[in-house]
Amino acid sequence: MASAPQPGGPEAAPLTLPQRLLDALSADPESPARAWLAELPELVRRRLRDWELTLERVPSPGGRSSLIVLVRQADGTPATLKLPAPGADARREGAALAHWNGWGAARLLRADPDGGALLLERLHGAVSLRSLPEAKALLEAAGTVRRLWVPPAEEHPFTTVGARTGEGVEPLRLIAAGPWAADARPLVDEALERRAELAGQSPEQLLLHGDFRQGKVLAGDRAPWLAVGPSPLVGERAYDLAQLVLDRCEDLAAGSGPAAAARRRIAKLADSLEVDRDRLRGWTLFRAVETGLRHAATGDRRRGELLLEFAGWL
Repeated sequence: MASAPQPGGPEAAPLTLPQRLLDALSADPESPARAWLAELPELVRRRLRDWELTLERVPSPGGRSSLIVLVRQADGTPATLKLPAPGADARREGAALAHWNGWGAARLLRADPDGGALLLERLHGAVSLRSLPEAKALLEAAGTVRRLWVPPAEEHPFTTVGARTGEGVEPLRLIAAGPWAADARPLVDEALERRAELAGQSPEQLLLHGDFRQGKVLAGDRAPWLAVGPSPLVGERAYDLAQLVLDRCEDLAAGSGPAAAARRRIAKLADSLEVDRDRLRGWTLFRAVETGLRHAATGDRRRGELLLEFAGWL
């Protein structure tokens, strides 16, 4: 009988990097991510060995900015090993997960000090809130994100909503200056005015997920639904909730009266979570315009135009 594979040993399953990750991070020859990709198999082997993990498989298609590896711990417990591409966000993700300590989010089991690897509790990656009917998904999403909104630690590493959105102002203006974006310029001007107004008078400073949407909430065993993949920052809840408003906007576009439906969604989410409706509308407008222009500028014109249309409904 063949012996069982040892953690990270030569008999462990071979590692194949997902094509989506390779495509996303290898396009720019000057990007430091290319060097990270080349080192990634060795980084995984080292982490498997040091943390006594056995590789099961690499899920496909995977993500665009991190490698996800399904593993077993030394006692046989399933877990997920995540290796984010280098950057400050990797360290912040681990800090946010540690602060939540499993409350509303995947539990952090171990982490490299520099954020180079995170060991997380295993969730059901193929089952997200997007598998539910829209009304039920929004209800469960609201209940999940509510748990994440807690005060950050005193010495936290997170940036603020004002700082993060401020970094995108000039790139947004440059994109909007293109001839193809002429029709969107009034929306861009309104979105930037609202951003300046909202960021200048934030009513609260809570830890936010930063990229909260239905696809970022997975089924779990310890709790029915848990959030993953935060891009954490500190600020007001309305900013976090805006991304959820934009979720499944294609469903609204396909229905009758999409503008009224979009406004009802804002009202329903704002009221259920005691968030100011006007502030939620403002941040939704900004995030729709920002994301829409970015999609359009990088080649996904269909998605970009849909988000800009959504912004116009508000």
